[in-house]
Amino acid sequence: MIPQESRGWFGLALIIALGWLIYLLAPVITPFAIAAGLAYLGDPLVDRLERRGFRSWKMGRTLAVVLVFGLMGLLFVIVLLVLLPMLVDQIRLLIEKLPAYTEWASTTAWPWLAAQLGIDPGSINVGQFSDWAKAYWKEISGAAFQVAETLGRGGQAILHWVTNLVLIPVVAFYLMRDWDALVRGVQDLLPRSIVDRASGMAAEIDEVLGAFMRGQLVVMLALGIIYSIGLSLIGIDLAFLIGMGAGLLSIVPYLGSIIGLLAAAGAALFQFHDVTHLLLVFAVFSAGQMAEGMVLTPKLVGDKIGLHPVAVIFAVLAGGQLFGFLGILLALPVTAALNVLVRHAGDEYRSSSVYQKREEG
Repeated sequence: MIPQESRGWFGLALIIALGWLIYLLAPVITPFAIAAGLAYLGDPLVDRLERRGFRSWKMGRTLAVVLVFGLMGLLFVIVLLVLLPMLVDQIRLLIEKLPAYTEWASTTAWPWLAAQLGIDPGSINVGQFSDWAKAYWKEISGAAFQVAETLGRGGQAILHWVTNLVLIPVVAFYLMRDWDALVRGVQDLLPRSIVDRASGMAAEIDEVLGAFMRGQLVVMLALGIIYSIGLSLIGIDLAFLIGMGAGLLSIVPYLGSIIGLLAAAGAALFQFHDVTHLLLVFAVFSAGQMAEGMVLTPKLVGDKIGLHPVAVIFAVLAGGQLFGFLGILLALPVTAALNVLVRHAGDEYRSSSVYQKREEG
C-alpha cells in the first residue's frame, strides 16, 4: 500500500514516465493515433445508422461501420485524385514564379511602401534580402527533391509507408466497430466513487473535442473552397494554394483570413497592377468572413469549443516540438481535455474553504 503522502509524487512520476514512453514510441504510436482520430470522427455517424437503420430494417454495427468506412474512403480517393494534383500544380507554379515575385517585391512593392510610410528605401538592403530569399528557396527546393528521391529509393522507407497505409485503415475499422465497447470498458475500470463525475467530464471533453474536430474541420474546408473559387474567378494564378492555405490556417480565428488576404493582395498586385483586382480580393475575403460568422461557425461549431486561439497555437507548437508529428496530432485533444479539467479544478477551488475563507478581524 502506497502511503497517502507519497501518492501525489507517485502519480507525478507515472505521468512523467508515460510522457517519456510516448516520446520514445512516437513513430510507432502515430498510425494508431491517426486511426483513433478517424474512428472518433466516424463513430457518431455509425451510431446514428445503427440506431435508425434503413427504413424498417435495423442495421447492425458492422454493416454501419462498413458504410461509413466506405464513405470515408471515397472522400479520401476524391481528395487524392482531384485536389492533390491541383495542389502539386500550384506548388510547381509557385516555385517557378517565386524569383519574379521576389524581384517585384524588392524593386516595386518595397519602394512604394517606403514612400507611403516616409521611410528611406535605402535604409534596408532589400536586394540582399531578395538574393538571400532566392538562394534559400533554391536550397529548400533542392533538399525537398533530394529527400523525395531518397525516400523513393529507400526500400525500408517504402516498406514503412506501405505498412502505415495498410495499418491505419485496418486499425481504424476495428476501433470504429468496437468504439462503444472500448468506452464502456474504460468506464467499468473506474472506481465507483468517481465514475459519475469522470463520465460527466468525459462528456464535456467529447462535446468540446467533437465540436472542434468535426465542426471546425468542415468550416476550414468550406472557407478554403470559398476563397479558392473566389480568387479563381478573379484570375489569381495561385488561387487554390492561397485559398486552401487560408482555410487551413483558419483553425486559429482571423489568422487564415489575414495571411490569405495579404498573400492574395500581393499576388493580385503582381499580376494585374491595378486597384480593381485588389478590391475584388477584399470582397472575396469579406464574403468568406461573413459566411463564417453568420452561417458556418454558428451552424457547425456553435459556442462549444472554448479553446482560446493562443492556447491552440501554443498547443500545436509545443506538441510538435516535444513529440513531432504525433504531438501535433495529440495537441488539440489533450488541450481540450486539459481545458475541461482546469475549468473543473477552478470550480473546485472557488467552492473550497481556502478560497471562501475571509481574514478575521
